[in-house]
Amino acid sequence: MKKLALFLAMGFLALVLAACGSSDSADDADKNTDADNGKDEETTITVKHELGETEVEKKPEKVVVFDYGTLDTLDELGVDIAAVPQGNLPEYLDKYESDDYVNVGSLKEPDFEAIAEVDPDLILISGRQSDAYDELEKLGPTIYLGVDTTRYMDSFKENLATIGDIFDKQDEIDSEIADIEESISALNEKAEEADKDGLIILANDDKISAYGPESRFGLIHDVFGVPASDEGIEASTHGQNVSFEYVTEQDPDLLYVVDRGAAITDGEPSAKKIVENDLMKDTKAYKNDDITYLNPEYWYLSGGGLVSVKEMIAEVDESLN
Repeated sequence: MKKLALFLAMGFLALVLAACGSSDSADDADKNTDADNGKDEETTITVKHELGETEVEKKPEKVVVFDYGTLDTLDELGVDIAAVPQGNLPEYLDKYESDDYVNVGSLKEPDFEAIAEVDPDLILISGRQSDAYDELEKLGPTIYLGVDTTRYMDSFKENLATIGDIFDKQDEIDSEIADIEESISALNEKAEEADKDGLIILANDDKISAYGPESRFGLIHDVFGVPASDEGIEASTHGQNVSFEYVTEQDPDLLYVVDRGAAITDGEPSAKKIVENDLMKDTKAYKNDDITYLNPEYWYLSGGGLVSVKEMIAEVDESLN
């Protein structure tokens, strides 16, 4: 009887152990299935930016974009957008003027009611909307993605990395950055061989402002490698007010012109009439046909985008031919 009892006890224990093993295997299988289905994946990301720290859903669906450079990047990456400010959209982004997208005001005056109706998962802004940040935050997670012109490429790449993390586009962005850096390297070599200095001016009606290194358009000097004819220009967003006498005194080899009027109105470009006056005809840039009228859409409206930066590189490269 003792032997029989021992035999039955051992059999029962074996059954219990087998059942436990099956249960553990099932639990492991369930965990693996959960992982395969993405249940353990991170669903939100916390982004540190110039105006704060913001938690946002990964791959947000309802995205409001106030920065045209960021819009340029998202469009290039194939990311769907819900709403934009439709006034003064660059021509190459004019598809966003359609009724498929909600109009949320202007670059400097957001339409808060329209934004609220969108009920956004994410709002992307830059300098022109920074004063409205607190109000925008009440309507949805808001992230500042403006470019810091004092460290243009680092800031540009940081913004792209943030976009890549949010929208799961890291591989595409890494490829784009590699191509851009290769183009910049070639441009630096070309600028060094050309051995010409340059001056950048913004034409605004009958007034002009000069921009030097670390300024709004200073990447021509800081990143692209064209030496500045005047290293002492005050670095600022709005430039340093100057006269055409100043330009003739500097007498740059290359003169780069951004036409503000052409960027913010539907009229014909007018900067050429202002810039190519009798006083300027004695400059090297005029005599050698080295005045370059930069595309104001890329330089004034949508700088810092994947497309705009590539076009900026192409324009400066062409100016050195």
